[in-house]
Amino acid sequence: MRSSEPGPVQIVRASESKCIFELDAAALEKILLQDHVKDLNVVVVSVAGAFRKGKSFLLDFMLRYMYNQHSDTWIGGDHEPLIGFKWRGGSERETTGIQVWSDVFVVDKPDGNKVAVLLVDTQGAFDSQSTLKDSATVFALSTMTSSVQVYNLSHNIQEDDLQHLQLFTEYGRLAMEETESKPFQSLMFLIRDWSSPYEYVYGLKGGQAFLQKRLQVKNCQHEELQNVRKHIDSCFSKISCFLLPHPGLKVATNPKFDGRLKDIEDDFKTLLAELMPVLLAPDQLVEKQIGGCKITCRDLVEYFKAYIKIYQGDELPHPKSMLQATAEANNLTAVAGAKDLYSKSMEKVCGGDRPYMAPADLESCHEAFSKDSVKFFRSIKKMGGEEFCQRYQDRLESELKEAYTNFSKHNEGKNIFYAARTPATLFVVMFFTYVLSGVTGFIGLSVIAALANMVLGVALLLLCIWAYVKYSGEFREAGILIDQLAEALWEQVSDQSESWTECVCFLSCC
Repeated sequence: MRSSEPGPVQIVRASESKCIFELDAAALEKILLQDHVKDLNVVVVSVAGAFRKGKSFLLDFMLRYMYNQHSDTWIGGDHEPLIGFKWRGGSERETTGIQVWSDVFVVDKPDGNKVAVLLVDTQGAFDSQSTLKDSATVFALSTMTSSVQVYNLSHNIQEDDLQHLQLFTEYGRLAMEETESKPFQSLMFLIRDWSSPYEYVYGLKGGQAFLQKRLQVKNCQHEELQNVRKHIDSCFSKISCFLLPHPGLKVATNPKFDGRLKDIEDDFKTLLAELMPVLLAPDQLVEKQIGGCKITCRDLVEYFKAYIKIYQGDELPHPKSMLQATAEANNLTAVAGAKDLYSKSMEKVCGGDRPYMAPADLESCHEAFSKDSVKFFRSIKKMGGEEFCQRYQDRLESELKEAYTNFSKHNEGKNIFYAARTPATLFVVMFFTYVLSGVTGFIGLSVIAALANMVLGVALLLLCIWAYVKYSGEFREAGILIDQLAEALWEQVSDQSESWTECVCFLSCC
């Protein structure tokens, strides 16, 4: 290739200590801020999909094409090992995080403009060491920052492939600002090891016919299937499909296979030669756009920095597996049913049309109805296991306590003495200050008399305001403040009365 020894550079890696992905900004800047590319519009071609499906293997043929695209023999010699992004056979993952090729290719487009082409390799989804959030984050980041996302699949487009694509693209869309245009640009379904060329021929033509049928929205389809297809169509400006044959048994079973063309089936090499120009020929290059504006290599660095911060924070919901989401919905439904049973039972004994109930009796009803509610919750068959379901039972019991507090307040509001507490308290204050004013005025303590008269006036004013609020329903905040003040005075007097009673009892005993 070149004497400067280009190679893959990891720009996004998982932090083992923090369980988040981190951006190596220095490494990315070193690649994209080179003087000859930093101000060029950028084309970002990324390959993503499940692990161990040959993404890095495919990218290395892209590298061959980019380094030798002006040659008819770009694909290389029969005995030339395939080098570039690190790849190997076997069942364990190879790529982690996100890697880019250190060389940024400068290409002259037919319109005379130069563009910079960046090739991106991503960590495979659904390996045994990554969570669903890890897979969603890597896929979303690559989709958000690429102009062409190659979705690498095996054998077929299955329904779970579309559902995962829906989840990952939605996870990416949530991190972006809302725009009227579609949030992502070009998506290519690359179907590897296609085994039905008698139905749909290899290549782009057969792939487009197959994709059209697979993504067709039909009235007879279940709503869930329709929504998946509508979502994918709403996310990408262009969607295409390419069908590739199997590369051969030597590729799949020989542990010493190193990418030499002599070991690869002719059909695969022929279709590979058709695929590369579709993605990387100068007249096919898709420049990266965000918000309808083309961005440069310099801009892409800043977008990477902004996007990675979003996935390091708590702004986005944690993506859930289908089992977890189903188990949560199942338990939440059971909680709602049990809480509804409790509410209906309590409404029968202390609802709006029921008279005031003694607090002790109400508490007894609460305890009995709570037990019935929890028993109902436990009787429903639920997914997720005992420990998972216990969390929702705890949540139910907490919500029942909150509901009981509200029922208690509602019941207390029916107590005529409770309702009259505020005006009674204010009347007592007015009577006391009136007497105090008269006595202190009679004995010549004019200052205390004046203060008592002022308190009397304030109490009268508060009583008038409280009466207006209760009559009109306006200025409710003022009414609440007056009730709270009266409550505080009532409790203070009650506490003092208890203290004096205890004191008198003590002196009597003495």
